[in-house]
Amino acid sequence: MIKTKRFDVSEHLDSPERIAGFLTETFATGDAGDISHALGTVARAEGMTAIARKSGLSRESLYKALSADGHPEFETILRVLKALNVKLNVTAREVEAAEA
Repeated sequence: MIKTKRFDVSEHLDSPERIAGFLTETFATGDAGDISHALGTVARAEGMTAIARKSGLSRESLYKALSADGHPEFETILRVLKALNVKLNVTAREVEAAEA
């Protein structure tokens, strides 16, 4: 029998570049639940207590807001991004012919 271990991406988010890449790919999906969950994953990787302290939010509210079912306010997202030392960049998306 082969023993397997549940994959936890937070164990691999060990540099600002990896964190930024992970969040960039997740934001590109446009799925609010995925984005909340990804922010929670990164916050766990960095240490939820540290992110709570840096963002001025409670650990409990962060766990709730940054779950796949969470609905964080935009202010919460901005505070978490700042605590993670990453910033949000906006670029124009390519418009497909059917949308034009």
